Amino acid sequence: MTEWLVRHFVKNYEDSANPQVRTHFGQFAGIVGIICNTLLCIGKGIIGFLVGSVSIIADALNNLSDAASNVISLLGFKLASRPADPEHPYGHGRYEYLSGLAVAVVIVIIGVELVQSSFNKILNPTETEFNMVVAIILIASILVKLWMMVFNRAIGKRISSTTLEATAIDSRNDVITTAVVLLCAIISSATGIDLDGWVGIAVGLFIIYSGIQLVRETISPLLGKAAEPEVVDHIQQKIMSYPGVLGTHDLMVHDYGPGRQFASAHVEMAAEADPMESHDLIDNIEQDFKNEEGLIVTLHYDPIVTDDPEVKDLRNKIDRMVKTINPILSIHDLRTVPGPTHTNVIFDCVKPADLAISDDDLRATITKKVNEEYPQAICKITIDQSYVSSHQ
Repeated sequence: MTEWLVRHFVKNYEDSANPQVRTHFGQFAGIVGIICNTLLCIGKGIIGFLVGSVSIIADALNNLSDAASNVISLLGFKLASRPADPEHPYGHGRYEYLSGLAVAVVIVIIGVELVQSSFNKILNPTETEFNMVVAIILIASILVKLWMMVFNRAIGKRISSTTLEATAIDSRNDVITTAVVLLCAIISSATGIDLDGWVGIAVGLFIIYSGIQLVRETISPLLGKAAEPEVVDHIQQKIMSYPGVLGTHDLMVHDYGPGRQFASAHVEMAAEADPMESHDLIDNIEQDFKNEEGLIVTLHYDPIVTDDPEVKDLRNKIDRMVKTINPILSIHDLRTVPGPTHTNVIFDCVKPADLAISDDDLRATITKKVNEEYPQAICKITIDQSYVSSHQ
């Protein structure tokens, strides 16, 4: 059904990588959510008041908040689609992350409200009526929310939207909430034991926990989350696939919203090669990224000496030395300045942010290892921070 709706209501749906089409997907998902949640809220609200069930009424209010969340999502996609301007040259894509965060906060608030109303029901118990109409309404709600979960998850993955993935998780929570409310009503009707308030508290706590997890996930890209290891590996492998590229380092990936990523890296090439040819190759790599993946990549040319066997051997040995300290360490841009009494060995060492050693201690440890084999070497080490995940 999801595919049928997409084909009939999303223009140019096949080109989901296109920013405009992506916006249409997000807005369509928001409209579907508003319609479904509003109808569920009305149906469950009427039944909840008629039978005097605080958990059903709370569930209806939860659907109302979901409709409000869908409005937020709709607005987020609309704002995120605004073009770049002089004050925001990278566009407004992070509005989508903000809307996802707002949805997560609303989920937490609803959980708190549900716990409070359920606690009041325990302190002031009222009779809860259960009949076939209640069962039918709740079962219908479960089925609708199951479909909405699948619907939002499918579109969220299709356009890589954290907002819609958060909405899918919220729909999953609603399925659990309504199923528990239905089970509670059946048990209470069969045994005469009123579990309405207690079950409401349990469900509310689950919603709060889920909402907090979503807050963490949606706020992460706003704080500068590292690129996924698969993305990092893909960029590095693509750069290394070009003939003449000897190595790459100092990769940075900047995220300004879904579909608005930028990257920069250093590319090592033979210093003996024609610099014009090397520069031309780098231009081609940048253009290929833009044409094939829509990713704007800026590459810095690093010439390295390849025709001096002593420098090459020294580079390889020092690289192995730093890896004995920690396998995720690496070096680059090594060069030497020989003198009559000593040789300056100049290079950079890349240290991941989560490595528990200070820059000074790392320099001292590397220098000690180098001097054990090369007593006349004076190490000039620059410690670089890695801006991509070290857990690959």
